Order: sequence, then C-alpha cells, then structure tokens
Amino acid sequence: MTIENNHSDPVSEFILLGFPCSWEIQILLFSFFFAIYVLTLTGNLCIISAVWWDNHLHTPMYILLANFSFLEIWYVTSTVPNMLANLLSETSTISFYGCFLQFYFFFSMGTTETFFLSAMAFDRYLAICRPLHYPTVMTVQHCIRIGAGCWVCGFSCFLLPVYLISQLPFCGPNIIDHFLCDPGPLMKLSCVPAPATEIICAIFNSVLIFSTFLFITSSYTLVIRSVLRVPSAEGRHKAFSTCGSHLAVVSLFYGSIMVMYVSPTAGNPAGIQKIVTLFYSVMTPFFNPLIYSLRNKEMKKALRKLFQIMRFGQRQPLKN
Repeated sequence: MTIENNHSDPVSEFILLGFPCSWEIQILLFSFFFAIYVLTLTGNLCIISAVWWDNHLHTPMYILLANFSFLEIWYVTSTVPNMLANLLSETSTISFYGCFLQFYFFFSMGTTETFFLSAMAFDRYLAICRPLHYPTVMTVQHCIRIGAGCWVCGFSCFLLPVYLISQLPFCGPNIIDHFLCDPGPLMKLSCVPAPATEIICAIFNSVLIFSTFLFITSSYTLVIRSVLRVPSAEGRHKAFSTCGSHLAVVSLFYGSIMVMYVSPTAGNPAGIQKIVTLFYSVMTPFFNPLIYSLRNKEMKKALRKLFQIMRFGQRQPLKN
C-alpha cells in the first residue's frame, strides 16, 4: 500500500496498519477475533447477571467482580470493533480526534482495571487477615464508594498524557503500525522530537503500574502469611481458592502490560508489540470470565441457576 503524504499539512486522520496480510488471512483473523469478542461479552455478561440475580452474591467481593466484568466489556469494546472493521476495510483510517478518543478511553479503562484489581486485593486482605473487622469496614455502601472511586480515578489519570501527546505537531507520515492508537507509535509520528513528553509518559506509566502492582503483591504477601498460619489443610485450601482466581488475572494482566510499557520495547519489532497488546487488550478479558467461573464454586453454582432461568423463563431472583 502506497500512501502519499503532504508533509506541510497537518494530519487530519491516521491509517492503522493493523495486520498487513492477504485477504484470506484477514478474513480468518476477522472470524477469530469476532468469535473471541462475542464470547468475551457473553462471559462477562453472565458474571454480571449471576451476581445480579443471586442474592448470595450480593457481597463486596462479587459486587467488585461484577463491576470488573462490566469494565472488561467496555475495555474490549474500545478497540475490537474498530479492529474488526479495519480488517474488512481497504483504507483502515481513523480521524485525528477519533484516534485520541480511542487512546483516552482504552487507557483510561486499562487504568481503571488496575485500580479495581487493587480494590479486589484489598477486599481479600481484609476478609482473610482481618475477618473480625471485615463486616464493619467492607460494607456494601463502602464497596460501592470504592468502585466509584476506581472509575473516577481511572478516567482522570490519563487526561494529562492524552493532552500532551495531542499537542504534538503531526504533519505526516500518518501511518500507525498498530491496530490501535498507542502512545508509542503516535509519538514517533510527531514532526519534532518530544523527549519531555516521552519521559513524562514513561514515568507516568511506571508509577501507575508499579504502585498498584506493589500494593497488590503486598496485600497477597500478607494474605499468604496469614493463610499459612491456618492449622487445617481444608481451611488453607478454602482461603487460597478465594484468591487463586484473582492472582491468575493479576498475573495475566500485569505480566503483559509490564512487557509493553515498562520494559524497553522501542527496539522490538512492531509485530511483537501487536502480539503483546492483543494479549492484554483482547485475550485477557476473554480469559477472565473463564478463570473466575471455573475456579469459584459459588460462581459456578450461580451460573447454573442463571442458565436454569434462561432455559425455563423463571423471573424471580435466585434465593436458594
């Protein structure tokens, strides 16, 4: 594909290169990602519905999980529909403002996810390490306030990086070798070097990722120490089972974003960056419902009841 750019005119749109390959491979990729997208929406909606219908799941732990699943739905929706459309398009263009809107919403929801994972880790710390204080500290009202704080903080944090990058001069070329508007490829398209903006964004990403990651690991270090003091093997297994799903999700999410935004990926091929981004932006939201439903007995029980509702048309909330 040959693109003519006028280097004297400001860029009004970008071309997302995506996955340059034959038409047959693009159709195959479209089918695969479309199936993953539908399954991701279905899995997370099932978790939300199970928490909504089953009164036994109206607890802080599952309220946070339902919020997390709702977040995952919008997180994957911020990129996948546009990626699917580009796979069937010949031009794969996105407007200047559309690109920065996608940048803002995708990274704001990713930031919100780090806060929710931290809140869920804090909930497990209180439940296991401070069980006597848990009912008074982590009330449903307090949990709702924590969830609201995660949303507000997540959507406030990325305003500065988005503003700084949007103020850079873009005069061509306008080809982004990615399937979404990522800050790294965007800054490379600036007409002039912007080392200050790059440093600010790098520091911002590192502080955000490491601060939340250290909070989560510290919480679970205390949890593990407390669990190991439990005398019965059954008690230890029950305590670990409530944390295993969350730890698996944390490992998948933080492992991939650290590779992408903390490790020096500037010298890596664009293909590697696309694969890593695909993993945490598309595959992780797909795996999360599977992890939580397969490893959690209460969630599996609630999902079975939910499927009974769908099968027999039962309308009343689940109470048993």
